[in-house]
Amino acid sequence: MFTLTTRARRRSRRRAAAHARAWLPLSLMAHAALSAAASPAPDTPVPTAQADSAAPSSSNDATLAPVVVTAQAGSRASPLDPNLPASVNTVTADQFQYWNVTTPEDVLKYAPNMAVRKRFIGDPNATIAVRGTSNSQTARGLVYADGLLLSNFLGNTWTFAPRWSMVFADDIERTDVIYGPYSALYPGNSIGATIAITTRMPTQFEADAKVQGFTQHFDLFGVNRNFNGTNTTATVGDRIGKLSFLIGVDHLENTGQPLQFATLAQSKTPATAADTPVTGATFYNDQFNARTAVLGTSSEGITRTFQDQVRVKLAYDLTNTLQAGFTLGYWHQKYNSDTQTFLRDAAGNPVYSGRVNIGGFEYVIPAATFAPSMGSSENFLYGVSLRTHNDTGWNAEAIASYFDITQSIARTASSGVPGDGPGTLTDGSGSGWKSLDLRTSWTPTARSGLAAHALSFGYHYDNYFLDNVTSNTSAWRDGAGVSFANSFGGRTRTQALYAQDAWRFLPRWAFTYGVRYENWNAYDGTRAVGSTALGYQDASQSHWSPKASLSFDVTQDLTLRASVGRAYRFPTVGELFQGQINGISIVNNNPNLKPEDDLSKELTAEWVRGNGLYRFTLFQDDVKNTIFSQINTTVIPNVTNFQNIDKVRSRGVEFAYEGQDVLLRGLDLIANAAYTQSKILANSGNPASVGKYFYRIPLWRANVAATYHTPGNTATTLAVRYSGRQYNTLTNTDVNPNTYGGTSTYAVVDAKFTWKPTKRTELGVGVDNLFDKRYYVFHPYAGRTFYLEGRIGI
Repeated sequence: MFTLTTRARRRSRRRAAAHARAWLPLSLMAHAALSAAASPAPDTPVPTAQADSAAPSSSNDATLAPVVVTAQAGSRASPLDPNLPASVNTVTADQFQYWNVTTPEDVLKYAPNMAVRKRFIGDPNATIAVRGTSNSQTARGLVYADGLLLSNFLGNTWTFAPRWSMVFADDIERTDVIYGPYSALYPGNSIGATIAITTRMPTQFEADAKVQGFTQHFDLFGVNRNFNGTNTTATVGDRIGKLSFLIGVDHLENTGQPLQFATLAQSKTPATAADTPVTGATFYNDQFNARTAVLGTSSEGITRTFQDQVRVKLAYDLTNTLQAGFTLGYWHQKYNSDTQTFLRDAAGNPVYSGRVNIGGFEYVIPAATFAPSMGSSENFLYGVSLRTHNDTGWNAEAIASYFDITQSIARTASSGVPGDGPGTLTDGSGSGWKSLDLRTSWTPTARSGLAAHALSFGYHYDNYFLDNVTSNTSAWRDGAGVSFANSFGGRTRTQALYAQDAWRFLPRWAFTYGVRYENWNAYDGTRAVGSTALGYQDASQSHWSPKASLSFDVTQDLTLRASVGRAYRFPTVGELFQGQINGISIVNNNPNLKPEDDLSKELTAEWVRGNGLYRFTLFQDDVKNTIFSQINTTVIPNVTNFQNIDKVRSRGVEFAYEGQDVLLRGLDLIANAAYTQSKILANSGNPASVGKYFYRIPLWRANVAATYHTPGNTATTLAVRYSGRQYNTLTNTDVNPNTYGGTSTYAVVDAKFTWKPTKRTELGVGVDNLFDKRYYVFHPYAGRTFYLEGRIGI
């Protein structure tokens, strides 16, 4: 339980943060200086989507991520400047330790105007949606952990979600959500938001172990059973002289509820004597309100996942102002997606394919309808850094990283018939990315006066490479490829230069402005199907992205800010060159895609009042050439096509409040609500979509989370998450959204009780989706899930 002193200190920091908005935003290098100085000396997972990354660094170490910092009264330097020229929401370990958190993305579950598409615990395809960016536009979100990029820009859809698995949730000190592309330090992928995760680093010897168990009962379409899992984490760290380290291991295993069902539209064709009579099918109305038969589970059925993770973080002070760092991250996953048919013939035998008689009508079931799948992935992240950390004046930083997907194998059967029969084997081993960042900045002193400027300059390089080969195999579970099926591959390279200045030109006025120049190249694009091979022409584009933000301190507690920024989000390797054909999916690439061109605007008022911080924001994004991929799941194999949408406009309003000791001592409250109207204004490729709401952007989002700290070192949390009407098609023809295949309106309740017998021990019991709401993001989300956890440390 927080003491009164702790709560008072938090209120002081919050007030100081709001007051600091009057000061110049310092550059990333200022963050490096101050934070280091504060130191004591799938939907089915596919091979290209299994990459993961980690960022072993410290909140006390200088971090790489393009974020800025300002010192706050009465505290060490914050890892993020609250004065950044954009709206920022921060979640700290002091808050989310009282929530049901198993994996890092859970700390974002109550963030304003944001949703995490996490279908089950251990889901490697947990994507984020924010403002006018849907949960399928993964290349529009930057996720950093201590400066290393966790976003997987090999593609731009669900299977390229951020690689959350390379961070331990218990190691997170704070997570900052930075809305919009308003800083020159960020690439165009910040159109949606940038998430900066800061993890802790020990200052003395420590060792921790935590065990979680979780279970849910799920009942839908004939599947009625419990699904269980566990997560175990252990870390050890210390600071010995100039060397600090943190080493951790994590093991997660879980069985998720069935995610996908085999369905066929209700037939109007009378059955014949040649059709096999079967029983076991059930019927429901799909998202288009069409009567649909459910035949069993398919593709992503009941997924059993095993994940192992190792993280090593090292930092060494070469001098008082120069620090070297090393990062090693490892993540391994195995999964099995089992399927089943509900259909039985007159003798009680399961039926997997062919012409069948259901209720007197004929249905034709393709052979791949109930095809199971399995796979494994092994990934390494290597990073080295060198940085200075002067309090003021010049600082410099260099960091290089390499993400290596050493193994990425996905196996899919050709049919649902049990056994090790024919299928496909997809190998994405050898894909990955590498990056280099060089930065320098000037931090003014406190005596610099109104003419002071905080300057930032930088260079960025990244290179993404993707190689996938699919082979036919006679034994899909463990057989080698016997013949070539298809392949695709390609490379992208981006180089960028940026400069930014933060200038206080009057006592109450501050102006932050900058520009980013980016040169993007796509090359070595290839695709082969059978004996036909195709090579794509190289592509190259260069763009300037100007940014500006003006802030005015109306009073000591109230700040107004106007921000505007242009950003270009370039196509990914997968969007340009990926082409995949297997038993369950076909992906059609588009090498002629144009980059997304966004002009973003934001007006914000921030007010410190009493024990709370209020934020009110108006925003608008006008995006030309939105890159979008939509999957047609009504056919087997599923088909995905990439396209440019001429113009999409998203505008809305956000309200957010965060306070401590609200109404009574010990009650902490988070409350936020957002209205977003995202519409297609022009779309030459699909004129019927013009004037319609964009894909999966709800009109309303709202969250409330209240934590009451009671005597005896206990705390109780009660929270509500709400998401309003949204559409699953560009033409808004899904009139029945709250069903399997649709995207639901939902309100779910979470709760947790936490007891800390000592400072280093903890017991907790919680529940998510308390009232067992059945809601969908095409797939069904998890039902009522119970948690039991315990932690001990020394």
